[in-house]
Amino acid sequence: MTRSESAGPLDGPEAAMLDALFSQSPVGLHLLDTDLRVLRVNTATPAMQDLRVEDVVGRRFDEAYGVVDADEAVDLARGVLDSGVAVVGHVLRARRRARPDKEHFYEVSVFRLESPSGEVLGLAVAVVEVTEREKGRARAEVLRIARERVGRTLDVTATCQELVDVVVPRVADVAVVEVVDAVLRGDEPPLAPLPLEVPLRRAAFRNSGSNPGAGTAEEPQAHPLGDVRALPAPTPYTQALSDLRARAVALNGGLPWLAADPDRAEAIRAAGAHRLITAPLTVRDTVLGLISLYRTQRPDPYDEQDVGLVLQLADHTALCIDNARRYTREHTIAATVQRQLLPRRPASHTALETAYLLLPSDRGVEWYDTIPLSGARTALVVGGVLGQGLHSAGVMGQLRTVVRSLAAFDMEPDELLARLNDTATFLAAERADLPTADPVHREAFAARCTYAVYDPLARTCTVAGAGAPNLVVVHPDGSSEVPDVPSGSLLGSAEATPFAATAFEIPEGALLILSDTPAPALEPTADGDVLRRLLAQADRSLEDLRDDILYAFAGGAPPGPAALLLARTRSFPADRVAVWQLPDAPTAAATARRLVRSQLVDWNVEDETAFDTEVIVSELVTNAVRYGSPPLELRVINDRVLTCEVRDSSPSAPHLRHAGVVDEGGRGLFIIAQLAQAWGTRYTPAGKTIWTEQTLR
Repeated sequence: MTRSESAGPLDGPEAAMLDALFSQSPVGLHLLDTDLRVLRVNTATPAMQDLRVEDVVGRRFDEAYGVVDADEAVDLARGVLDSGVAVVGHVLRARRRARPDKEHFYEVSVFRLESPSGEVLGLAVAVVEVTEREKGRARAEVLRIARERVGRTLDVTATCQELVDVVVPRVADVAVVEVVDAVLRGDEPPLAPLPLEVPLRRAAFRNSGSNPGAGTAEEPQAHPLGDVRALPAPTPYTQALSDLRARAVALNGGLPWLAADPDRAEAIRAAGAHRLITAPLTVRDTVLGLISLYRTQRPDPYDEQDVGLVLQLADHTALCIDNARRYTREHTIAATVQRQLLPRRPASHTALETAYLLLPSDRGVEWYDTIPLSGARTALVVGGVLGQGLHSAGVMGQLRTVVRSLAAFDMEPDELLARLNDTATFLAAERADLPTADPVHREAFAARCTYAVYDPLARTCTVAGAGAPNLVVVHPDGSSEVPDVPSGSLLGSAEATPFAATAFEIPEGALLILSDTPAPALEPTADGDVLRRLLAQADRSLEDLRDDILYAFAGGAPPGPAALLLARTRSFPADRVAVWQLPDAPTAAATARRLVRSQLVDWNVEDETAFDTEVIVSELVTNAVRYGSPPLELRVINDRVLTCEVRDSSPSAPHLRHAGVVDEGGRGLFIIAQLAQAWGTRYTPAGKTIWTEQTLR
């Protein structure tokens, strides 16, 4: 029969070994009776260094050791006592009597003890202190959460709020993040040491009683969120920003530096803070801001490991803030460049009133334009470059300039887009040739453009698009339609799809809404009718209508394009246009001079301009008679400029020559170019039109 089967008492070596086990084992050994009172405990563990055996034996174990979660511990022990199922490796928290302000972690294993007859005798409990291990795990978990949650946006303020939401309550009871005010605007951060006069903005605050991402007016704060001011000195905060070292401070009432910052001192007293860690947010020896963590409810002081954790959090947050700062700076520069490259406002003309709407979008950099053309016509342009940033804004400016240059040649919309695509293809090839390390090299090049020409005299609109152009026409009676505008390949893409234009009549008083992407919310078949009701109000000004469309999109209407160009057609005054059919005879020039002279007198055009116009008309008609084909038509338009047009059915166009001294001819177009502000040739299926424009003083 073995000793375990014997009911006799232990004696001899076995008793000595058992006594040695309970007096020398570094593992905490406890024997508990069925009431969970301590019967025997070893005295060699660190936990017993602050206790006497008589303070423990006879007391329930949770009371004797200051277990923090006493109910949890008692339930655990009674569960083992009742079921007999052992629990291994359960972690409990406790506070020692000598240091009640400091928590310790213990790994507990509990086993039920039974007599040979099956009677339950009590429990055996093995305890190992794992404070450093658990704190290390907790710090690693905080770092993991911070790396996962802090820096998810490229917004400085949001990043700061994400940080305080992570550290409260895991590390601190109150957290404050202050950022150098210039950093929030995207400016370069100052070098350390931070000058005392540099203002900081309170960017984020949270205490353990507030919800993540929000604070309340009742929370004790030295200054409200958004407050901007320089820090009083000297304090631990200014010292941390000076030498870029973190500081752990015990907040006793008699600290002399509290007098330097009475507002913060009052907030510390009101919150009951007793410990502080303040650490700089720094990148490459520059100062981005400051993080301050306070303990008000947790009695544990901060130790060196906590300081190390806060430094790692500060380093990660500083990198995220610097990334957000750089993005803010680039976005600000790109937005400034875009504003400078766009017209201050779309120009309105005699027969066309325009307004624009740029909506927040991640589709790229958008642009719009209205270009005056010959013959009182107007080009309406809406486009966008895929991508964000300064480079995309620069490409947008290049494409807009090319469109304006090509429009001066009176090209049809489809031909203009084909020429514009040549430029876009060249820009795409330039981007592909950039070094592979250049971030722009990895961005695909593509652009959209919708180009429309409105002719108020013919009451037609011709449209072509690269991408998915969209045009909504709202008639004066409130009805609307969406003309079928052919889609074309994106500018700069590898596709070689030819562009196609479509022309249709536009009544007077109609509203045109032009975009470079589909606008389903504006179409007649849209499910919602909010926008359609707005568009049907023909008497509203374009500015009011533009604002209402913006409010409707913001209020939950289906997503729309990033840019809209609104244009309302008006009738062109009939008394400001004169048209004559001329004979195909040598007398046509004289007839044209007489007709134009009479018309300009009726329009009260000054004599000098009238004389120049007669010379221009004489040369144009002479060229048409000599080199063109009948029928001949002369048209004069009194608009923003004085336009003279001579139309014939010949497709050949004259060319400007510089005649020699002894040449008898070849000076007609040269004279015209000197007298007119601009001149050009416009081709139609029926022939060509030579036009000139003169400034009306």
